[in-house]
Amino acid sequence: MMPSCIHVTAMKTFRKVLAAACAAMLLAGCNRTLIDTTWAFDRAIVTLPDGTVVEGEVSTWKDFEQSDMIQVTIDGTTYLTHSANVVLMDGE
Repeated sequence: MMPSCIHVTAMKTFRKVLAAACAAMLLAGCNRTLIDTTWAFDRAIVTLPDGTVVEGEVSTWKDFEQSDMIQVTIDGTTYLTHSANVVLMDGE
């Protein structure tokens, strides 16, 4: 017995809606990076808890997954601070 034309059309429509819903959940339903990007910064400004401002050349920096903390090494000294206390700059 052959399925009716209406049934086949409804199944195709259902599959398209299901695929679109899955794609939307994958792209917007989670806070994950789908494409990894690498950022390069050569200068930084860090504000310390006592109000001192440190500015200099960045040798390394790292941000932590699931955290607002950033680790920056400026002129040989490593600072671990909240992202609100640091400005990373690119010379371009």
